[in-house]
Amino acid sequence: MGWWIERVVPRLTHATLDNPVVAGYRRRVCAGLTGDVLEIGFGSGLNLPHLPDAVRSVVAVEPSDLAWEMAQDAVARSAVSVTRGGREAESLAQPDDSVDAVLVTFSLCTVRDPAAVLGEARRVLRPGGRLHFLEHGLSPDEGVRRWQHRLNSMQGRLAGGCHLTRSAPELVESAGFDLTEVEHWYVPGPGMSKPWGYVSRGVAAPRPA
Repeated sequence: MGWWIERVVPRLTHATLDNPVVAGYRRRVCAGLTGDVLEIGFGSGLNLPHLPDAVRSVVAVEPSDLAWEMAQDAVARSAVSVTRGGREAESLAQPDDSVDAVLVTFSLCTVRDPAAVLGEARRVLRPGGRLHFLEHGLSPDEGVRRWQHRLNSMQGRLAGGCHLTRSAPELVESAGFDLTEVEHWYVPGPGMSKPWGYVSRGVAAPRPA
């Protein structure tokens, strides 16, 4: 499966998420970002066109060399300075209090240890910083949830460890953040797509110690 994960999954991910519908979601999650941003799961750079003018720089954390290669055209077109900041979101190289915002889209479903990733996100945020997230995940509808649990193992094998049964808002709150904005919806499509199509977008602030 190493070849599949390294050479196929990045291309599948790009093809699935590079469309006008998801682009609209990206604009919503990027709204309000300012200053220095750390993006977890940078992928092929699909968020770059939607960053507000107030963003000064992006540190891209991305495990896939192929995805990083695929992102280079978007990086070259971007007015924002972009540097690759490592591969492992569970252990960031950045110092404490070093970024104004953390952005994560369609990645908490795949990381090995989401609690560790979110703990690192909290560590590197400056006082007043915010976490912006856009994730698919566990539906509140019982029928959809049953299918998500049935399909979860297959999804993980085919999509590089992606989980259908994680709830991003719950993970964020459990990691010591308070949600300041949150909304949920299904991506438009046939009913059979619902196990993959329940989306949450939110903004969260580190909870005071």
